[in-house]
Amino acid sequence: MCVVQRPHRRRRSRSPSLCAALGLSATLAACTLGPDFRTPDATSVAQYTTGAQPSTTVGANGAQGAAQTFVTGEDVPSGWWTRFGSPALDTLVAQALADSPTLRQAEAKLRQAQEDYRAQAGARELPSANLKLSGTRQQVDLASLGVTNVPNPGPFTLYNANVSISYTLDVFGANRRALEALAAQVDYQHFTLEAARLSLAGNVVTAALRQASARAQLSALEGMASSQRVQLDITRARERAGGVARLDVENQAALVAQTEARLPALRSQIAQYDHQLARLTGQAPGAFASPVIDLDTLRLPQTVPVSLPSTLARRRPDIRAAEALLHKASADVGVASANLYPQFTLSGTFGTQRMRAADLGDGINIWNIGMNLLQPLFRGGELRAQRRSAIAAYDAALAAYQDTVLLGLAQVADALRTLASDASTLAARAEAAQRAETSLQIASERYRAGGISHLSWLDVQRQALDATRARLEAQGDRLTDTAALWQALGGATDRPAQPRTGPWPRD
Repeated sequence: MCVVQRPHRRRRSRSPSLCAALGLSATLAACTLGPDFRTPDATSVAQYTTGAQPSTTVGANGAQGAAQTFVTGEDVPSGWWTRFGSPALDTLVAQALADSPTLRQAEAKLRQAQEDYRAQAGARELPSANLKLSGTRQQVDLASLGVTNVPNPGPFTLYNANVSISYTLDVFGANRRALEALAAQVDYQHFTLEAARLSLAGNVVTAALRQASARAQLSALEGMASSQRVQLDITRARERAGGVARLDVENQAALVAQTEARLPALRSQIAQYDHQLARLTGQAPGAFASPVIDLDTLRLPQTVPVSLPSTLARRRPDIRAAEALLHKASADVGVASANLYPQFTLSGTFGTQRMRAADLGDGINIWNIGMNLLQPLFRGGELRAQRRSAIAAYDAALAAYQDTVLLGLAQVADALRTLASDASTLAARAEAAQRAETSLQIASERYRAGGISHLSWLDVQRQALDATRARLEAQGDRLTDTAALWQALGGATDRPAQPRTGPWPRD
């Protein structure tokens, strides 16, 4: 379990008396209220799964049948999808990472968060200065001021030019904590972008691999249907010659119809994968040219890097995003704590006020300088309730972070177990398909020799067809679940990390 020190409701980083003294003495450094964020401790578990963690898988005959070895402690390679050895797959992933609207949206949100930080950093760290120019035409009634023995002057114009400067001293750290929260929000958007890149790459790889499996199944079914139609023609010819009964023809025709009935669903599934890939790569389905990836040419990685559980929280971007939200919640506690204490604002104005616009440049004749202190006295419990709310939000963010870590560990554990199961499934299905093919050859010879009935021969054909399709499906599962494991481990997507924490240069 990952642990983070919870912000205490009464403990502060400096005593109130010290902070008050520092606030009154502007030449001394200010204090910062609230908890100082600390990166959560890494998980201490030694393995991902319950029981013995698999180190190898069994092997099987045929394509994608090699045994896999899990190399514990080795990080997932950058551009992990290239390990499948398919240039067409690599092109699809590269196109998606370059053109996906989902990534453009995440990138825009990151830029927005960075600009929000820059805006607030400029407003909170530096003084504000404003220039004011005005011209006012006015009439003074001296009698209303109690002056009755002097005639009223005529209307006159008063011109004014002044510069006002103000700066709020960050005595108790409210501004620093607010900027800390904004920087954490930038971190969150950065890791959200990285999570979107990882998810996009994983979705493209999964869709492409599953489509390759579906295409292989479709090809096998079409080949079988073609053979069955040829056999149907032969059976009809034999029926016309009196060699077989009408029932044998109907049984063969029924088998052809059953096989062909499976074809539309597979074609629809392949088309749906095309539509999904088109969207992921930022294209309309009608303009997407789907590459044909042959299932048998895909390379199953025989060595599978598996990083340590203690490093998972630093590698998975969704966990880092949850950590950034926890950091933001910690800073928000500091802001709410500082709001309970006085705010000191320095302000000053200097300028000139003249009767003629041409005289404004004659020199400064008005100025003021001062300090304002604002101390909340009674707000109906609002400020203390806001601090308690910020602490509760921190507690919620901590629980969310811990849940995200546990979810990541569970996803890796599931993927490891699934890969071990996939290998065993493929081994069994490959053997079943081989035996079914042998049985079909024997049954075909016996049927031609009259040793078995036509119905028995049809049953053997159905079993061979089902076994072949199950083997091809198991081949695809091993590939897609290998990709799922690397995605769960937070595999990199070949993009250098962007600078995250502020301050960033101001334009």
